[in-house]
Amino acid sequence: MKQRVVVVRRMDEDHLARLRQLFHVNYFDTLGRDNQQDYIRAMRSAHGLIGGKLVINREILDEAPHLKVISTISVGYDNLPLDELTRRGILLCNTPDVLTETTADTGFALIMSTARRVVELADLVKLGNWVGHIDKPLYGRDVHGKVLGIIGMGRIGAAVARRGALGFGMRVLYSNSSPKPALEKELGALRCDMDELLAQSDFVCITVPLTAETHHMIGAAAFLKMKPSSILINIARGKVVDEAALIAALNEGQLGGAGLDVFEEEPVSAESPLLQMPNVVALPHIGSATHETRAAMAKLAVENLILALQGKSPRNAVNEQVLLAK
Repeated sequence: MKQRVVVVRRMDEDHLARLRQLFHVNYFDTLGRDNQQDYIRAMRSAHGLIGGKLVINREILDEAPHLKVISTISVGYDNLPLDELTRRGILLCNTPDVLTETTADTGFALIMSTARRVVELADLVKLGNWVGHIDKPLYGRDVHGKVLGIIGMGRIGAAVARRGALGFGMRVLYSNSSPKPALEKELGALRCDMDELLAQSDFVCITVPLTAETHHMIGAAAFLKMKPSSILINIARGKVVDEAALIAALNEGQLGGAGLDVFEEEPVSAESPLLQMPNVVALPHIGSATHETRAAMAKLAVENLILALQGKSPRNAVNEQVLLAK
């Protein structure tokens, strides 16, 4: 008898076809109030769940007694109750590695666009307001040769650091729970405490996961330690930054600008003061949003799900202790 899989959010037909060859598939290309009960009914007989932007709580898990594996089409899983999944023996898989370089591209695009005021000046041209020589009030800042501070030197942080050090001759500082001697040798990176990183960096790029410890780790106290000319880049999770404190720091001239791909609440409100600030570049959480990368993420998530439901070890198990227990 075929096992049952629930697919949430849009998925390419080739990936769906592969799943349908092996499993009974219930497909929800969107999820909302109108089909919530259908989703819960599907979960009652589901052995696997796969999709992007998954939100699972204890109530839904209580309705899913046969669930063996959740395969999220993402690296982050802060929206999923990992401890509860592990307690219930449900394996969680994610998709690291395949989005590292693309997300780092996004981070560096934010560095460049904030420093050189790309969005602001492109709008000036499009609106027909380029009427003469660009003078000092519209000058940007150099990126090459500046100090790049990386908070969280994981895969993505390291990829951003490589772009800065090898491509732009930037001096790299990093704050991380453990040293990275290979990266220090490769890039000349220096591990330092957070206060030193904030004080010395011209660009501060956040790439840490969202946890109880990192929630609002960058707030009013941090902004006071940064240079008034420095630029904050966030490609991690919105709640790592205290957004109200960021708005206040920008209003008071404590920062030179911010490049944000993530926000505390998403989609960000059209009324947010951040969207009215010319020195803020705001993107709609597109870190991995390229055709190639999203396809690779979906493919990896499908592979993880299939392997797990076949009783094999998937490439990317978050709570590996579930595998060991079995």
